[in-house]
Amino acid sequence: MNVITDIAKTNPALSKFYAEKDVLILGGMGFMGSTTAHHLIRMGARVTLYDAMLPQYGGNKANVRGITDKLKVVEGDVRDFDLLKENIKEKDVVINYSAQVSHIDSMKDPYLDIDINCKGNMNVLEAVRRFNDSARVIICSTRSQIGRMEYDPVDEKHPEFPTDIYSANKSAAEKYHLIYSGAYDIFTSSLRITNVYGPRAQVKSSGYGIVNYFIRLALEGKNITVFEPGMQKRDVLYVDDAVAAMLLAGASKKAKAQVFNVASGKTHPLLEIVKQIVNVAGKGSWSMVPWPENRKRIEVGDVSMSISKIAGTLEWRPTIELDEGLHRSVEYYREFINEYV
Repeated sequence: MNVITDIAKTNPALSKFYAEKDVLILGGMGFMGSTTAHHLIRMGARVTLYDAMLPQYGGNKANVRGITDKLKVVEGDVRDFDLLKENIKEKDVVINYSAQVSHIDSMKDPYLDIDINCKGNMNVLEAVRRFNDSARVIICSTRSQIGRMEYDPVDEKHPEFPTDIYSANKSAAEKYHLIYSGAYDIFTSSLRITNVYGPRAQVKSSGYGIVNYFIRLALEGKNITVFEPGMQKRDVLYVDDAVAAMLLAGASKKAKAQVFNVASGKTHPLLEIVKQIVNVAGKGSWSMVPWPENRKRIEVGDVSMSISKIAGTLEWRPTIELDEGLHRSVEYYREFINEYV
């Protein structure tokens, strides 16, 4: 089974747009950034990956296996304005995945989260405004900035009630991008992406993504603990579908100054996802445990997202069903797990 969807082949117009484009991917050595790079290389783009390679985050040299000679890698932090601005100059598209991504860590060290997720994003916008205001800037936001649902499914007009510092700062960063689009006519677009899983994610802990972490535990024959009663519903999305949405936003004039939900449009009880992972892996087990207090405080409950806006505006729809996505992911980690733990 091929673990990567050939977006270049399935969407020739998108491939035509990115051919010969200069694209900067912030957080480019991580899970989604590197997957975006693989697709862009297939489309003929000139790709620069910018990543701080901080040990606690997702940057991994294994992620660019097979394409290292086809792109440029810069080890840099979005908090380093001088280095950042030099790499933003003359780029056609800036795709921003850089972030502190742990909900729990954001509560333990809120100032670090502010530094990366607020100051870092402001650096990106200021570098674009001052040195390359024709660049298109696409930021990876998160469904968690919505917090608990007031109605089902959540659309882009739903009020935001973030329950942790990470989600609050991602919400702030999204608003920075909309402000810069309105005030300075810069092309920005924000995609609120649901739980993404698939190849190239770190699986050291659940902080890098719960589905991928569960896949690791299953492949190691370990027990997966699920918080009682396990019926909390989640919308999970295969990484190639998420990347396709980001690339479409960068290519379409209709995406300027817009916010889009990006999700599968389907919900699954977490326990059912776990059972399916164990089944696909052919090993592992699961058990129920009470909620730990630090997780219970920030839990948002069921998650259900409407994708009507992005489907209607950018003609994006998910293509990989959960069963196929899990099979692809298990196949990848069965071969490469040692590079991600």
